[in-house]
Amino acid sequence: MAFGAQLRQCRQAAGLSLRQLAGRVGYDHSYLSQVERGQRPGSADLARLCDGELGTGDRLVETYRRTSTKARTGTPAMRTHSLETAWQQLTTALPDSVLLPQWPDQLDELRRLPAARRLPELVSRLSTLQTDRQAGHDARQAELSVWVAETLTACGRVGEARRWWWAARQLADGCGDTGLSSLVRSREATSGLSEGRALSELLPLADEALALALQEPLHPDHLLGARAVRARILAGLGRVVEAHEQLPEVLSYANELPSASTGAGQTPYEVHAVEGSVCASLGYWTAGCLMFARALELCPSERLEERALLELGMAECFAGGGQGPAALALALRVLIELPDEWHTTYVYGVAERVLAVVRSREPRLPGLHDLDRLLAAEAWGGRTVGSESSSGLGRE
Repeated sequence: MAFGAQLRQCRQAAGLSLRQLAGRVGYDHSYLSQVERGQRPGSADLARLCDGELGTGDRLVETYRRTSTKARTGTPAMRTHSLETAWQQLTTALPDSVLLPQWPDQLDELRRLPAARRLPELVSRLSTLQTDRQAGHDARQAELSVWVAETLTACGRVGEARRWWWAARQLADGCGDTGLSSLVRSREATSGLSEGRALSELLPLADEALALALQEPLHPDHLLGARAVRARILAGLGRVVEAHEQLPEVLSYANELPSASTGAGQTPYEVHAVEGSVCASLGYWTAGCLMFARALELCPSERLEERALLELGMAECFAGGGQGPAALALALRVLIELPDEWHTTYVYGVAERVLAVVRSREPRLPGLHDLDRLLAAEAWGGRTVGSESSSGLGRE
């Protein structure tokens, strides 16, 4: 019996729904559905966790090992390449790029996977592009490289992420698409803010992103991203007047995106999140909180990390507005309720800002030690336990 069919049989025998089992093992229910239907192979980690929750001994682990071994021997072209192999393939192909950058959005589904499980999918797609080169693959590789870089950063592997940012810029520039080149630089600068890179290093990236975006005024989402990250960097550098000059432009370009939810650009909730981040960087705490709240209402429920970031953005606005107890309570709830596998450096970056602001204003406030302790745990280091797991936080 195939692993997916065995999993469905064991789950039904235990009387659990897909959502119940997904909550216990920390996986998205739609992913489990795809595994049960044979649309995804699953993983040894999933099999182990399901065995534990369903009381099936090692049955699912053994089934997965047996079926995955058959799959590997039967279809060698589909073997997962290592990250290093994908990097070598990518850099080898750089000089021979094909210049056609348009492609449909095929990466949205990856947002439903936590960072550690997203990485193998990205590597697999990169490897497929390398073995089956067609027109437009340079642009696809550029976007995949951005996702790899962001995912590595989310997992705390910042050093490795740097070279993937470099590759993304090289590939985007080689396509001759100024909008794509702008987008890559905006996302690198935004990621750099989260990982704590020097602002003086990030500002040239933001300047380049804006200059490139201005060459394509028909793409307001590129202008939005470039101006937003530039405003945040300028505010951090203390160049407040220049940062404030960006705010009307950010709001103006955001208003030009009424159909973003159906296009390849930013969705409405992402636009409001950008607005909230800019407002927060400029000290407009009430406006920022409202923007984050609006974004949270529109953000799909399955995007756990993004929802956590939006709530932490609200907590940062509470902290900046002098509502320390509310900020700590919200930040603690987010980190406690968010399954460990969804904890990332991006999440911790915002939570650390909340902690720093509250501590500077109310150093004896109850809850500071608890938040500090949670952040010190760095839960993205490898645990994969869902918040509803019957085994609690002790399982490794």
